[in-house]
Amino acid sequence: MGRTEGAELTDRFWLWSHEEGAQNVGWGLPRPTRITPTEAAHYMGIPNVIMVVYGGKPQPPFDQHALAMSTLRRVVWSIVGDSSSKRNDEATDLDEVLRLAAKFPNIVGAMMDDFFHPPEAEGRVSRWSVNDLAGFRERLRAGPRPLDLWVVLYTHQLGLPVRDHLRECDIPTLWTWKAADLVNLEESFARFEDVALGVRKALGCYMWDYGTRQPMRLELFQHQYRLGVEWLQQGRIEGMIFLASCLCDLELDTVEWLRRALPEDGRTAQH
Repeated sequence: MGRTEGAELTDRFWLWSHEEGAQNVGWGLPRPTRITPTEAAHYMGIPNVIMVVYGGKPQPPFDQHALAMSTLRRVVWSIVGDSSSKRNDEATDLDEVLRLAAKFPNIVGAMMDDFFHPPEAEGRVSRWSVNDLAGFRERLRAGPRPLDLWVVLYTHQLGLPVRDHLRECDIPTLWTWKAADLVNLEESFARFEDVALGVRKALGCYMWDYGTRQPMRLELFQHQYRLGVEWLQQGRIEGMIFLASCLCDLELDTVEWLRRALPEDGRTAQH
């Protein structure tokens, strides 16, 4: 990806999304949320959404959710949901996403969440093999139009043997699970560039400190945001992803700061 001169930065921004209320239990949020992915995207002014199955929900067919998101510019759907979506350990949602893409032209890619893990006894470090990924990518390219294959990688997984996996993906995304580790983001990103050599990349930005189940310190969020915008303008990343839609009705400092910052920093790139 080249430098973003003259382009609107917000066109490269994505809102990571789950069904409304998906994270109401277990993450220490200040109160229950009820905002939908589409409502959250419009509230934030972010034109693109990555819709990810969480806790096995939603289950196919996904048409009703996709119809609501047809007002958005671009949508990526998960074919492998979060780690609690156990059905995706046995079968992906690839068939369903390909069917949706034929019906909804704003669907542009497929995401694999919580994909890597420490090696098991048989040596596997991923939920699906490198050969599986090659097959996924082949099918995504042969669909109604070519779709990108995205995958999640955490900074604490950068030492795993995942180069071959990432080579079969179009857009690996880097995430820092514990907010305190964001002070090392520049070093982590340099390692990410080495591990994910030769492919497009995106930066994941949490708006809640999921690693400690408490609010994200605003200065740490601002740090990752500003680095991400810098790397975006330099062409080092393809986009920035903000997580998650189900935080957007909680009046969090990070959410409201980002919402205010987008018109100033995001609508037009300044050079």
